[in-house]
Amino acid sequence: MASSSPRTVEEIFKDYNARHSALVRALTYDVDDFYSQCDPDKENLCLYGHPNEAWEVALPAEEVPPELPEPALGINFARDGMNRKDWLSLVAVHSDCWLLSVAFYFGARLNRNERKRLFSMINDLPTIFEVVTGRKQVKDKPTVESGSKSRNSTKRSLDGQPRNNPKIADNSYKEDEEEQGDTFCGICGGGYNSDEFWIGCDNCERWYHGKCVKITPAKAEMIKFYNCPLCQKKVRQ
Repeated sequence: MASSSPRTVEEIFKDYNARHSALVRALTYDVDDFYSQCDPDKENLCLYGHPNEAWEVALPAEEVPPELPEPALGINFARDGMNRKDWLSLVAVHSDCWLLSVAFYFGARLNRNERKRLFSMINDLPTIFEVVTGRKQVKDKPTVESGSKSRNSTKRSLDGQPRNNPKIADNSYKEDEEEQGDTFCGICGGGYNSDEFWIGCDNCERWYHGKCVKITPAKAEMIKFYNCPLCQKKVRQ
């Protein structure tokens, strides 16, 4: 194992999370680009997610055995023979398997408790398959008005609380926090954190980190109806 490889649970999870974000982006926000690169007439292609959060469609490593476990080989061959959504779901499942294999390759020297902690951290993220198929769809953040979709109260909230309703009961706040724990960014797949700015799409109701869609709190205040990048692509198509 290379000396620069992640070794601690935290380092391995950071590597996993970055690769996970890259693959989620390839199969959602950048899906048209990814789809076009998977030409069935080309040789065996693989989808890679890198630690710098970049994704790449490329030929497999030439060295045998490879430095790291390899992702599914030849994902491009089935592209035109399957329904697009089914094919993307299949690639997502194989990508989840690859991410786990890489994480536990790095974690070969971890002890039992460390491996258990690593898997627990990984399990708190939605799988790529769940994100791609919508099975872990981002929910509208709850409010004291029982889930009201008021753009002024929930869409621009910095901490998940309605801006224009300062009176929030303690019990309601705790319930909100629990439900928000099941909210994941539609771009990177990261879980909800009250310390980060989020914005919700008024069309599909998915939620996003502001940084992932390049929207600041100030800019959000100027938006009357927010269409996320995925919905914008659908409109253009």
